Amino acid sequence: MPSRKKTSMFASSFCTCVSSFVLVCVVLATPRWVSSEVRFSRASSNVTISLSYGLFSGTCEQFVDAGLHVSKTTFQVADALSSDISRSLNVATIVVLVLALLSSLLSSGFTCTNAVSNPYQTFLGPVGVYTWNSVCGVLILIAMILFPVNVQGNRLSQELAYGCSSPLEKHLGSKHNYGYSYWIMLLILFLNIASLTIIYFYDHARYSKKKEQERPIENAPKDVILF
Repeated sequence: MPSRKKTSMFASSFCTCVSSFVLVCVVLATPRWVSSEVRFSRASSNVTISLSYGLFSGTCEQFVDAGLHVSKTTFQVADALSSDISRSLNVATIVVLVLALLSSLLSSGFTCTNAVSNPYQTFLGPVGVYTWNSVCGVLILIAMILFPVNVQGNRLSQELAYGCSSPLEKHLGSKHNYGYSYWIMLLILFLNIASLTIIYFYDHARYSKKKEQERPIENAPKDVILF
């Protein structure tokens, strides 16, 4: 059976890993990744398309300068995308987050195993926790980069706006505000770092204790050596 200290340290790390897993699920499920206002010109007036969407679905509203307002409609992101690059980046973000979900699940399993037992294989111990937490953190960071690249570099909101209203002529400008679904990923990164920190302190303390027990005999007191 593991010591009480090991159980408490790995149990704390388990809680952070489970929280990370739950938050990745929230990120994937919620459509509040970004809110955009995209302005276009028409022959007689200007139109503002207000979008709020995530990786799978979103909503859009249309406002005309003359005061006309078109009611909110729901759309599927995959169906509204016409560009192969936009679609590929969106799919890549989803795949990266699914892999992050799996790695956080594995990390939860490893920390739980270490909290209740002493596994024989080295990789099932702290090394495995380091590995899967690091993988999860890197994948979350990649997702945080891919999505803004698609929105601002690849004009994802502008492309989705064309599917919400027609005809739209000249693009006048866009404003983007990233929502809680996006910023939650920062919390996931923090939880991964916290889990790594907890296991590092446990591993460092265990290593120091082991070295203390393996002190060379020349460092022992003289009366012990004579005995």
